[in-house]
Amino acid sequence: MVRIDRVVTRGGDGGETSLGDGSRVAKTDPRIEAMGAVDEANASIGVLRTHTGNRPHEDAMLARIQNDLFDVGADLCVPGPDGGRLRLTDAVVLRLESEVEAMNETLPPLKSFILPGGTAAAAFAHVSRVTARRAERAVSAVSDVNPVVRRYLNRLSDHLFVLARVLNENAATDVLWVPGANR
Repeated sequence: MVRIDRVVTRGGDGGETSLGDGSRVAKTDPRIEAMGAVDEANASIGVLRTHTGNRPHEDAMLARIQNDLFDVGADLCVPGPDGGRLRLTDAVVLRLESEVEAMNETLPPLKSFILPGGTAAAAFAHVSRVTARRAERAVSAVSDVNPVVRRYLNRLSDHLFVLARVLNENAATDVLWVPGANR
């Protein structure tokens, strides 16, 4: 288990921060940007979860995802080969794929693009989805990254899209795009 003795360290006051291997990098380093984007995605899912307490199955999926995202951060914070550090594995990607498949089976086929909205929970799922996409883009800018991290973030945005449809009363309250509706 991780032990945090001090929150205030003053180590970053000069614009640098430490990675998990002890090396120091600028806070503007692409790896730090990626870690921050993953943290934002996790926080966004935390907000989403304030709207899923009455849906234990969906809330449990999101709780697992939040833990996975901390694992993603742990993976990202140590560059280079394994070195005995925590690395994401294909098992978490396969779990997301399985959950997407199971949720999608309950939904009617898409006949239009979906606009973010519907229920509050679905709208927050869409916010989490676009935040996960931003994290995926930020991770793609980093060299020497575990490829499973990229796959996980790609599947996560798919997962959150399908979850938004589930949270929209199994797509009954999906907001559909109407091309050119306001011309």
